[in-house]
Amino acid sequence: MRKHEIPRQHRRNTYAIMIVATLAIVAGRIAVVSSKEGDTAFLSANDRSRWCTVASLVEEHTFAIDGPISIRSEDGKRRPWNTIDKVRHVGSDGQLHYYSSKPTLLVTMVAGVYGVVHHTTGLTMTEQPIYVPRLLLMLINLPVLAVFLVTMALIVELIGASDYARRMGVAAACFGTMMVPFAISLNNHLFAAAATSLTLWLYLRAADKMSDSFSGITYHPKLAPWVVAGASAAFAVACELPALSMLALWAVLFGWMNPRSIPGFALGASVVLIGIFATNMWAHGSLRTPYAHRSAGEQIEVIELPSTPSINQIDVSLSHSETLRTATQIDLRELNEGGYEVIAEQKDMKGNSVQTQYKLARSGSGWSLFVWDDWYDYPGSYWRTDKRRGVDLGEPSRIAYLFHATLGYYGIFSITPLWFLVPVGMVAGCRHGPGYMRRLSAAIALASVVCLLFYVARPEIDRNYGGVSVCFRWMLWFAPLWLYSLVPELSSLSEKIQGRYFTLVLLAASAFSVSTSLSSPWQSPWIYRFASFLGWLGDEMTR
Repeated sequence: MRKHEIPRQHRRNTYAIMIVATLAIVAGRIAVVSSKEGDTAFLSANDRSRWCTVASLVEEHTFAIDGPISIRSEDGKRRPWNTIDKVRHVGSDGQLHYYSSKPTLLVTMVAGVYGVVHHTTGLTMTEQPIYVPRLLLMLINLPVLAVFLVTMALIVELIGASDYARRMGVAAACFGTMMVPFAISLNNHLFAAAATSLTLWLYLRAADKMSDSFSGITYHPKLAPWVVAGASAAFAVACELPALSMLALWAVLFGWMNPRSIPGFALGASVVLIGIFATNMWAHGSLRTPYAHRSAGEQIEVIELPSTPSINQIDVSLSHSETLRTATQIDLRELNEGGYEVIAEQKDMKGNSVQTQYKLARSGSGWSLFVWDDWYDYPGSYWRTDKRRGVDLGEPSRIAYLFHATLGYYGIFSITPLWFLVPVGMVAGCRHGPGYMRRLSAAIALASVVCLLFYVARPEIDRNYGGVSVCFRWMLWFAPLWLYSLVPELSSLSEKIQGRYFTLVLLAASAFSVSTSLSSPWQSPWIYRFASFLGWLGDEMTR
């Protein structure tokens, strides 16, 4: 080994130790992960929603989750698979069913892994709800976390300007972000971050090689890296819809760096996007994700009714309507916000009984029949009743929401103090370095601001910080992009001993937040819990 390669090898050994240690910690937590009741390996309504779909796809060959959510505990008092993260709509069989509200592509892929395990071992998740999910988390989450950590180590080694900055950058990826707590549960955030990290590495690797080619080193890029980059960027969108902003920016960045990358990038992205729409159609009969079905649909017919009709008057008017005159049975459910859900039983061409949903609501001075398109509104829905509590009620003030999402109880910066270096790194990255790195820093800054403002601009019911979770989790997929942005600042601060101590304090504070969350990512942040203990939480956070 050449003398100048010895420090690099020492760093790589350090990277390997940190990565293996992180994977071992996560594996240990997965091995004992359990619900509070101890009868499943599910930690929240969020992951239960996904596990229900995985089990239904393999065991019942349907996306409908009626079966799993109806499973009762041994004492018959609880439904350990039940989840608030579900929707209801008419399925392909013409009957009403419950479905997970989560994106379909990821759970379909997880179901593929479960299918192999099930057919190989005979193990069934609904019969073994502790050990089978643990096994699947080992098989799925550990490799995905490894992709995130290894690609981040490669990125840090490539862009770091000092030995200290490189080691600290990898340490930050391993111990300083909330990826570790979320790796012990089935969720979308880990996958989105890993996909983004892979895209970032492919971009930097190609750009670095092209820079070398200008110095006389020949570089002949192949199609495969561009295809993988497009696929990974699009897969982040399959997991986190706001990542669509970064997908568009990635397309610009790759095309600017090398126009020859465009066909391959577009091909990879197209394959994944087709997968997103295809699984949506398969699951729901709609190209739109369940999140998009939250309002009244298209107006179908005007219904002649008095301003305050009785149920009998409604029944008579509906039975004579053009839309429902062939219905064999009509059921009504009064809605909290006014109007009625109408469920009509009709016969199809084969004589089978099928159900159709409509909404009867006031329209101007009269009443109209609408296509039913509010999949979150069903009897007992957590999202349409007074069951919601705490952060799930939504933050009325956008200013307060922005504060708590950045510096407060759920704060990006207060929970992970390392991120304080990111804005400085973004500004510096836009002003210094090669063109491809300046453009990348600008894209990261733009996407970060756009996504944060997107969440702040959401309706009150959606301003809930991601629900009960250890951080503002909707921005977690930015972790690799923000780590990239802070590495140059680590290099600058490493030049003085005070700067090194400062970065160590930031890392220690971030690692502290991670350590408070290792039992489950589905709990309130430690700052929120401590503030609650001190009685500092206002009515807006506790009502």
